[in-house]
Amino acid sequence: MTDTSTKMNLKPWLIVASLFIIALLNYIDRTMITTMRGSIVGSIPMTDAQFGLLTAVFLWVYGLFSPFAGFLADKYSKSRVIIFSLFVWSLVTWMTSLATTFPELLVTRALMGISEACYIPAALSLIMDYHTGRTRSLATGVHMAGIMAGQSLGFLGGWIAENHTWNYAFSIFGIFGICYAVILLFFLKDAPKSDHVAEKVKEDKVEFKKTIAVLFGKRSYILILLFFGLISVVSWLIVGWLPTYFKEKFDLTQTQAGVYSTGYVFTAAILGVLIGGYITDLWSKRNSKSRIWMPFIGLCIAAPAIFLASYATILMLSLLCFIIYTFCKSFTDTNTMPILSMVVEPKYRATGYGFLNFCGTLVGGLGLYFGGSLRDADIDLGLIFRLASILIIVAALCLFMVKPDEKLMNEEAK
Repeated sequence: MTDTSTKMNLKPWLIVASLFIIALLNYIDRTMITTMRGSIVGSIPMTDAQFGLLTAVFLWVYGLFSPFAGFLADKYSKSRVIIFSLFVWSLVTWMTSLATTFPELLVTRALMGISEACYIPAALSLIMDYHTGRTRSLATGVHMAGIMAGQSLGFLGGWIAENHTWNYAFSIFGIFGICYAVILLFFLKDAPKSDHVAEKVKEDKVEFKKTIAVLFGKRSYILILLFFGLISVVSWLIVGWLPTYFKEKFDLTQTQAGVYSTGYVFTAAILGVLIGGYITDLWSKRNSKSRIWMPFIGLCIAAPAIFLASYATILMLSLLCFIIYTFCKSFTDTNTMPILSMVVEPKYRATGYGFLNFCGTLVGGLGLYFGGSLRDADIDLGLIFRLASILIIVAALCLFMVKPDEKLMNEEAK
């Protein structure tokens, strides 16, 4: 009995560990192209606008396809959608190494947007299926740490490109991903369902139109969508313009500004999702709404941190404020899917998160664009960040008004 119990308790964390590696690879594959710009442009001549389009087309396709990708995970096997996604984007990554013209690169980035869109909704939904008890926030946080680690390791692409060729980097990570997908085919499985749940799923088939009607018929889901969209605007705005802010305000070199805006900030984010997830799960034993309260409190700290950072005239003080913002904002990253699970039935979760991804990517891109437009109008980045702090407060209020489904809460407590 003890051995069986241990295996059952270990399996959900083995699933998270497997997904951690996929998430890390996901973000290395998608971000490393930005770290090898010089090598790529030297091999395939293109304008700065064309190079920017390589990232833009990925985001557009990724965002537009996310709701449909989530639906595929809800309707079919989540684990198989994850493995299929990993295999295809790894194959596309390898195909990128063979590109010799700009149109070929553009096509591979679009294909990668489609294949990677299938991953996040299915992965987070699978984590919710396995972590049905009080480990959901930490499990999500560990997975998010994999994403952030992948972002941090994106520099490997540039390093490999400098020492070999840019094609070599895409070839290495593409082949590794394909091999890992084949291995997971034998080990990554959907969470087992009880006979009652399995029979209910057979009777009530998931349909896309019905799923949309159910999701957008819930007031709390719309509030989560607004909350996620507002946070995405702020996150993309700060990620996109923080290096420029540090460079211009404190007269730093490009390298120095990059280190302060990524090295310290991403480290704070990783600690935030892990510590925030752990505390939330402990708190959930006493308060069933802890997954809402934890990010709410975090945002109430993050907003004034950004506001103060925009006024700071000392580099270390400004950096400290942005670290506090990043650490506390990360409580939303580790709790968004668990909160969604308090409002949306399991069979609609991946589609629900797919729409969050769609909204977050769309408005996040607009946030980057309007940030640049405001700078073109000679509006200081400090003022732009102060306006962003207001959006954080509005996002916190949206989250505060979310009301969990008591039925789903009771099922989780079992």
